[in-house]
Amino acid sequence: MQDVEAVVLVGGKGTRLRPLTLSAPKPMLPTAGVPFLAHLLSRVRAAGVGRVVLGTSYLAETFSAHFGDGAALGLEIEYVVEDHPMGTGGGIRNVAKYLTTDDVLVFNGDVLCGTDLGAVVDTHRSTDADVTLHLVRVQDPRAYGCVPTDESGSVLEFLEKTEDPPTDQINAGCYVFRRAVIDAIPEGRPVSVERETFPGLLSAGARVSGHVDNAYWRDMGTPADLIHGSADLVRGVAPSAALPGPTGESLVLEGAEIADGALVFGGTTVGRGVRIGAGARVEGAMLFDGAVVGEGAVVEHSVIGAGARVEEGALVNDTVVGDRAVVGAHCELRRGLRIWPDVVLPPHGLRFSPDV
Repeated sequence: MQDVEAVVLVGGKGTRLRPLTLSAPKPMLPTAGVPFLAHLLSRVRAAGVGRVVLGTSYLAETFSAHFGDGAALGLEIEYVVEDHPMGTGGGIRNVAKYLTTDDVLVFNGDVLCGTDLGAVVDTHRSTDADVTLHLVRVQDPRAYGCVPTDESGSVLEFLEKTEDPPTDQINAGCYVFRRAVIDAIPEGRPVSVERETFPGLLSAGARVSGHVDNAYWRDMGTPADLIHGSADLVRGVAPSAALPGPTGESLVLEGAEIADGALVFGGTTVGRGVRIGAGARVEGAMLFDGAVVGEGAVVEHSVIGAGARVEEGALVNDTVVGDRAVVGAHCELRRGLRIWPDVVLPPHGLRFSPDV
């Protein structure tokens, strides 16, 4: 794999994850104790790839500020900034002049996956493909782009979201490109690989292969998926060499204080300097650095932003609480609610259930 380089597309604004992405790009959100991108980079390095090019745009400076030249990860990292959104294909074409190998692994930067990257490259080379796609099988493929293949593994077509998909195989956001294909992508304009590049290759008679496996896979584009994926990393369901501690029911980072009698489980991440009060119950949650959960409060399958507070006796379920926000005592937040940064809810200020 030393003759393979990687491209990671991390330029999106992550609007579906707001308000979390108001202050950080989606791949830089703390996920199981480290920026989400660190988990992907650790897999790239473990596969034997030594050089990565990041295609950035939104809050681009945050990537280089954290990862630097990549030496701490055993990688060489190059940063390329898009001046305006170019789509998946345009983003790949935008980094072409920084690539030096004939085979290039390309990743969408918001996918958590455990596939064997060496096996994907082996499929690409053994089938002499122009492009190889990693495909995974899902129970309900209607929300994804479906990719049927024939008995030899050749991709037959690309079908965008449809109510009657002919296959349960979907595009998993990991590809191997022959360098010549990248150079042929139109330059200087937005291009979608799913809608333009891949269908165009099939029409031209190119070889597009599919590598299908049953590896762990999750699109981390929504708060629910981010929370679930983080919990899977903490519990060891999703593999990562970047986890800053042992797997288990919780991951507790330095400086955190958990009072006696508090329950913290379900793959919860307890960030640096977090405080959890006596009798609190925290299940499958993400508590960012400096967050506070008061006595007797309940936090379930939610994100509590940096410096945010959940006061005594409050209940927060399936909710995102932005940085420095305050959920007042005995409030009750449910059903996908999102609280923007610095918002203060007074005690008893919001409830979903009647008082009894």
